Amino acid sequence: MEQQVVLKMKNITKRYPGVIALDNVSVDFKSGEVHALLGENGAGKSTLIKILSGAVQNDEGSIWINDNEYDKMTPLASRTNGVEVIYQEYNLINGLTVAENICLGRQMNGLINKKEMIQISQELFDRFNIDINPRAYVKELSTAQQQLVEITKAISKDAKIIVMDEPTAQLTMSEVESLYEMIRSLKEKGKTIIYISHRLDELFAITDAVTVMRDGTYVTTVETAKTNREELITLMVGRKLSDTYPKRNCIKNEIVLKVENVSGLKNSDVSFDLHKGEILGISGLVGAGRTELMRVIFGADKKLSGKVFINGKEKNAKSPQDMIKAGMGLIPEDRKEQGCFLNNSIEWNISIGNIRKLTSNRIIDKKKIRSQAEKYKDMLNIKTPALEQRVGLLSGGNQQKVVLAKVLAMDSDIIIFDEPTRGIDIGARHEIYEMMSRLVENGKSIIMVSSDMEELLGMSDRIIVISEGRLTGEVLKQEFSQEYIMALASHE
Repeated sequence: MEQQVVLKMKNITKRYPGVIALDNVSVDFKSGEVHALLGENGAGKSTLIKILSGAVQNDEGSIWINDNEYDKMTPLASRTNGVEVIYQEYNLINGLTVAENICLGRQMNGLINKKEMIQISQELFDRFNIDINPRAYVKELSTAQQQLVEITKAISKDAKIIVMDEPTAQLTMSEVESLYEMIRSLKEKGKTIIYISHRLDELFAITDAVTVMRDGTYVTTVETAKTNREELITLMVGRKLSDTYPKRNCIKNEIVLKVENVSGLKNSDVSFDLHKGEILGISGLVGAGRTELMRVIFGADKKLSGKVFINGKEKNAKSPQDMIKAGMGLIPEDRKEQGCFLNNSIEWNISIGNIRKLTSNRIIDKKKIRSQAEKYKDMLNIKTPALEQRVGLLSGGNQQKVVLAKVLAMDSDIIIFDEPTRGIDIGARHEIYEMMSRLVENGKSIIMVSSDMEELLGMSDRIIVISEGRLTGEVLKQEFSQEYIMALASHE
């Protein structure tokens, strides 16, 4: 039986000052189909979805949905037509329970019935094998659990078209499998899933079709079963990429960072060394305490016991500023909340961590600031119409590059990358991998926390594994094995 086209986006164009975000884009979506939108950050995927949801108004083109034509979609019309969007930035209310969030806006029988809300939520969780307490408050949940609640909330509204934007970014392997089961169940019921992800292995595991976008334009739509990884990458970036992970051999025996028996609120008795010119991978399941350990080492969270040495000298940091002065930089897991100031310009963000060096007699040297910003914009290929552009208007990949530029401008010798490529497309990933490789070749040292196993195995020279706040193993390059690392992460 041929699948019916339930959504047509025809000749969609959207302009911003100095930028054409979408240029005459047309794409169809069918019932009972998992349809991926693929493209580099800035390709126009998010803008297209915002136009579908009514959050952004298109300048030209139209949307056909359920045989209704709309020149301009509104949030109400989008919801009325059964569209639900699960954005990367969660739309949950921390002060409400899980059940209250899932049932928010739902027509209940009579007055607010907490028992009924809990029952509805529990039935959904049981159906998809999700272990979350409906009575718990959202603020008490992990990031991964919040993502699952967001997805369950959309499903509970009996939506006909569900958009998932990077839904697995925060999930463990078992949680990803639960999500896949959700998607398969929805597909069998004739729902349409629009799936945005930069992880190509996910697309081949779950999607039926892939629409590729590049620089705000439509490139092509292909059946997933009739394409391959190399073809999709070429279509997406417009060129062939060399090996995804750069080859290098530049580690020295010199120890630049020594962590001895460090304990924090979520870590106990962790010890490891970092060598000059090395990329040390940190593996572990979500919630294992990897980020918390990095924050303790960086001085952002309190160290309860243990010692940290940089170049042989003990550093008892009372704040991140102490570690920055000692030559350490941190690119945090959450770039939007902790890595950059979204309402400030690119130039301002790159300069803020290094402002004293750009000041003479207490007067800021604007020429130096501009020169430095131009240098890192070119070095990292930050795509922007102007350095005065607000960082919040940039794509995720370009925001990550701004955070990296800020740390590089501080001339840090030890750089912690916490989830360096989360939510970033394959082209921008390749550029960041190349930059990381050049940094260590030039004598810098990197600690890389990552939930992406392929990334860990491809970029690390050595991997240490954290489980439940403790170090459970060290894996040398010649011993790299996904199964071995997962066993250590599971404390088996």
